[in-house]
Amino acid sequence: MKRIITLTVNGDSHEVAVTSHQTLLDVLRNDLGLTGSKRGCDIGTCGVCTVIIDGKAILSCLTLAVECEGSSITTIEGISTSDELHPVQKSFIENGAIQCGFCTPGIIMTAKALLDENPHPDDDEIKEALAGTFCRCTGHIKIMEAVKKASQYDEEAKSDVPKK
Repeated sequence: MKRIITLTVNGDSHEVAVTSHQTLLDVLRNDLGLTGSKRGCDIGTCGVCTVIIDGKAILSCLTLAVECEGSSITTIEGISTSDELHPVQKSFIENGAIQCGFCTPGIIMTAKALLDENPHPDDDEIKEALAGTFCRCTGHIKIMEAVKKASQYDEEAKSDVPKK
Protein backbone atom coordinates (compact mmCIF):
# COMPACT_ATOMS: atom_id res chain seq x y z
CA MET A 1 0.00 0.00 0.00
CA LYS A 2 1.33 3.40 -0.97
CA ARG A 3 0.89 6.73 0.71
CA ILE A 4 1.58 10.24 -0.52
CA ILE A 5 4.41 12.09 1.21
CA THR A 6 5.98 15.46 0.51
CA LEU A 7 9.75 15.62 0.24
CA THR A 8 11.79 18.80 0.02
CA VAL A 9 14.71 18.02 -2.26
CA ASN A 10 17.19 20.68 -3.34
CA GLY A 11 14.75 23.34 -2.18
CA ASP A 12 11.83 22.03 -4.22
CA SER A 13 8.74 20.32 -2.81
CA HIS A 14 7.74 16.97 -4.35
CA GLU A 15 4.69 14.85 -3.64
CA VAL A 16 5.46 11.18 -4.18
CA ALA A 17 3.60 7.95 -3.58
CA VAL A 18 5.79 5.58 -1.57
CA THR A 19 5.53 2.26 0.20
CA SER A 20 6.59 1.99 3.83
CA HIS A 21 9.74 0.06 2.87
CA GLN A 22 10.89 2.21 -0.05
CA THR A 23 14.33 3.75 0.42
CA LEU A 24 15.11 7.39 -0.14
CA LEU A 25 17.65 6.30 -2.77
CA ASP A 26 14.93 4.55 -4.77
CA VAL A 27 12.63 7.57 -4.58
CA LEU A 28 15.38 10.00 -5.58
CA ARG A 29 16.49 7.91 -8.55
CA ASN A 30 13.28 6.30 -9.76
CA ASP A 31 10.56 8.80 -8.86
CA LEU A 32 12.38 12.13 -8.98
CA GLY A 33 14.95 11.32 -11.68
CA LEU A 34 17.87 12.48 -9.51
CA THR A 35 20.44 9.86 -10.48
CA GLY A 36 23.54 11.52 -9.01
CA SER A 37 23.21 9.41 -5.88
CA LYS A 38 24.35 5.93 -6.85
CA ARG A 39 23.45 2.44 -5.71
CA GLY A 40 26.55 0.64 -4.53
CA CYS A 41 26.58 -1.86 -1.72
CA ASP A 42 23.02 -1.42 -0.37
CA ILE A 43 24.35 -2.15 3.14
CA GLY A 44 25.84 1.22 4.08
CA THR A 45 29.53 0.52 3.64
CA CYS A 46 30.51 2.39 0.46
CA GLY A 47 28.97 5.86 0.79
CA VAL A 48 28.09 6.29 -2.90
CA CYS A 49 24.44 6.99 -2.02
CA THR A 50 25.24 9.82 0.43
CA VAL A 51 22.93 12.83 0.51
CA ILE A 52 22.61 15.60 3.06
CA ILE A 53 19.50 15.60 5.24
CA ASP A 54 19.05 18.54 7.59
CA GLY A 55 22.78 19.27 7.40
CA LYS A 56 24.02 15.73 8.03
CA ALA A 57 25.56 13.26 5.58
CA ILE A 58 23.13 10.33 5.39
CA LEU A 59 23.21 7.05 3.47
CA SER A 60 20.10 7.13 1.31
CA CYS A 61 20.18 3.35 0.71
CA LEU A 62 19.55 2.79 4.43
CA THR A 63 17.03 5.60 4.92
CA LEU A 64 13.33 5.06 4.40
CA ALA A 65 11.70 7.75 2.28
CA VAL A 66 8.79 8.07 4.72
CA GLU A 67 11.27 9.08 7.44
CA CYS A 68 12.33 12.10 5.38
CA GLU A 69 9.02 13.91 5.23
CA GLY A 70 9.52 17.36 6.76
CA SER A 71 13.29 17.28 6.29
CA SER A 72 15.46 19.22 3.88
CA ILE A 73 17.25 16.87 1.49
CA THR A 74 20.18 17.96 -0.66
CA THR A 75 21.58 15.80 -3.43
CA ILE A 76 24.63 16.32 -5.63
CA GLU A 77 22.32 17.94 -8.19
CA GLY A 78 21.45 20.65 -5.67
CA ILE A 79 24.85 21.96 -4.62
CA SER A 80 25.95 23.80 -7.75
CA THR A 81 24.29 26.56 -9.69
CA SER A 82 23.75 26.66 -13.43
CA ASP A 83 26.73 29.04 -13.60
CA GLU A 84 29.19 27.54 -11.18
CA LEU A 85 30.26 24.31 -9.51
CA HIS A 86 30.31 24.09 -5.73
CA PRO A 87 33.82 24.69 -4.28
CA VAL A 88 34.09 21.04 -3.23
CA GLN A 89 33.29 19.94 -6.80
CA LYS A 90 35.90 22.36 -8.17
CA SER A 91 38.49 21.13 -5.72
CA PHE A 92 37.90 17.48 -6.62
CA ILE A 93 38.46 18.29 -10.29
CA GLU A 94 41.51 20.50 -9.68
CA ASN A 95 43.14 17.95 -7.37
CA GLY A 96 42.52 14.87 -9.51
CA ALA A 97 40.24 13.32 -6.88
CA ILE A 98 38.00 11.73 -9.50
CA GLN A 99 38.56 8.84 -11.85
CA CYS A 100 35.54 6.86 -13.03
CA GLY A 101 33.24 9.19 -11.08
CA PHE A 102 30.90 6.54 -9.71
CA CYS A 103 31.65 7.25 -6.04
CA THR A 104 32.39 10.96 -6.52
CA PRO A 105 28.90 12.36 -5.81
CA GLY A 106 28.63 10.52 -2.50
CA ILE A 107 32.12 11.49 -1.39
CA ILE A 108 31.54 15.12 -2.40
CA MET A 109 28.33 15.19 -0.37
CA THR A 110 30.18 13.70 2.61
CA ALA A 111 32.92 16.32 2.26
CA LYS A 112 30.38 19.13 1.88
CA ALA A 113 28.56 18.09 5.06
CA LEU A 114 31.88 18.02 6.91
CA LEU A 115 32.93 21.46 5.66
CA ASP A 116 29.50 22.93 6.39
CA GLU A 117 29.84 21.78 9.99
CA ASN A 118 33.60 22.34 10.34
CA PRO A 119 35.01 24.74 7.71
CA HIS A 120 38.64 23.97 8.61
CA PRO A 121 38.98 20.32 9.59
CA ASP A 122 42.35 18.77 10.33
CA ASP A 123 43.56 15.56 8.67
CA ASP A 124 42.11 13.31 11.37
CA GLU A 125 38.69 14.97 11.12
CA ILE A 126 38.71 14.57 7.34
CA LYS A 127 39.72 10.91 7.65
CA GLU A 128 36.98 10.29 10.18
CA ALA A 129 34.33 11.93 7.97
CA LEU A 130 35.47 9.96 4.92
CA ALA A 131 35.70 6.64 6.79
CA GLY A 132 32.27 5.63 5.51
CA THR A 133 33.20 6.16 1.85
CA PHE A 134 35.03 3.96 -0.57
CA CYS A 135 36.79 4.71 -3.87
CA ARG A 136 38.44 1.93 -5.86
CA CYS A 137 39.98 4.17 -8.53
CA THR A 138 41.47 7.29 -7.00
CA GLY A 139 42.37 6.21 -3.51
CA HIS A 140 41.86 8.53 -0.63
CA ILE A 141 45.07 10.59 -0.81
CA LYS A 142 43.80 12.76 -3.67
CA ILE A 143 40.38 12.95 -2.02
CA MET A 144 41.97 14.12 1.25
CA GLU A 145 43.93 16.76 -0.66
CA ALA A 146 40.76 17.94 -2.42
CA VAL A 147 38.84 18.31 0.86
CA LYS A 148 41.75 20.23 2.43
CA LYS A 149 41.94 22.54 -0.59
CA ALA A 150 38.17 23.10 -0.56
CA SER A 151 38.44 24.12 3.10
CA GLN A 152 40.85 26.87 2.02
CA TYR A 153 38.67 28.33 -0.75
CA ASP A 154 36.75 30.62 1.60
CA GLU A 155 39.98 32.08 2.99
CA GLU A 156 41.43 32.54 -0.50
CA ALA A 157 38.27 34.26 -1.71
CA LYS A 158 38.45 36.70 1.23
CA SER A 159 42.12 37.44 0.51
CA ASP A 160 41.27 38.28 -3.14
CA VAL A 161 38.81 40.98 -2.07
CA PRO A 162 40.39 44.42 -2.47
CA LYS A 163 40.85 46.22 0.82
CA LYS A 164 39.66 49.79 1.22
